[in-house]
Amino acid sequence: MKADLPIVIIPGIQGHAEWMTPAIAALRQTREVRTFSLNVEDGQGDPFAQWVTEIDKAINQLGSERAAIIGVSFGGLVAMHYAATRPERTAALVLVSSPSPRMTLGQSEALLVHRPLSLLPLFPLFVARALQRLLPEVWTAIDAWPSRLRFLATYGWQVARRPMHPWKSARWVREWQGRDLAAECTRIEAPTHIITGDDALDRVVPTSSTRDYLSLIPGATAVTFPRTGHIGLVTKPAA
Repeated sequence: MKADLPIVIIPGIQGHAEWMTPAIAALRQTREVRTFSLNVEDGQGDPFAQWVTEIDKAINQLGSERAAIIGVSFGGLVAMHYAATRPERTAALVLVSSPSPRMTLGQSEALLVHRPLSLLPLFPLFVARALQRLLPEVWTAIDAWPSRLRFLATYGWQVARRPMHPWKSARWVREWQGRDLAAECTRIEAPTHIITGDDALDRVVPTSSTRDYLSLIPGATAVTFPRTGHIGLVTKPAA
């Protein structure tokens, strides 16, 4: 990407840009950055259409006609939809640990998507599962115990202050599963770069699913951030 190209960065399924604070701060050292919460959508209309409007607003706020669009995890689906529908405003597309539009849900994920509120009593189990997935990455990405503990305290505080809303996230996933986003990939004209962590450390979205974009988007390239998994943008924001 050009050194002066402004950026719009889109958060993951939890919806909150604050979960990406270290990455946003690192990017702002070299260029203008805008972001927004996925929760701005009204809960009734097409969320993807509403997010397209928000990205348009963000680019306008940057005082630019075009920007690099970065999508993180679920936000990658939003970013690629924008790149396909707004090619004239997308200067570059970066997808970070994003699920393939062709990814199918497992049994437990499908149950959560269709009955999110009924599973609230199991919330402690989901917290434990999240920690089981992320702690090996934190251990590998950050070398010293004091730094690991500081990271977990800071990141945990952001998560606790702005928790995800299961019913909203479930609705967004249903919207994704109900449309043919894979077909839209062939309409993307912007240079596209795919970022994953190590195969063994991303236990949220399989890296093979993210790399599926290489076969979906013409000319896409890819890179692996070593010693990271799904949250490398906050464990190693400088990279």
